[in-house]
Amino acid sequence: MPRRKEDTPSRIVKRTYEERHKDERKEKSIMFGTSIDREYGEEINTFLKQHGITKVELIVAGYQALQSQYGPNKTE
Repeated sequence: MPRRKEDTPSRIVKRTYEERHKDERKEKSIMFGTSIDREYGEEINTFLKQHGITKVELIVAGYQALQSQYGPNKTE
């Protein structure tokens, strides 16, 4: 890997670590790559901050609410 001018020893170590553990991270977690309107997103972020709720907690609560509304997942 060519060395860049802004590379510091700690950045190199971090980059090497991240590259080595990339597959492990992919197996452990998932990223929902999506976006919403900025104004609505800021409203949601403000609400979450006021109530001390994380985005992960929001996703879990939303998923549980949808499960209650739609019932268990059916595969056919």
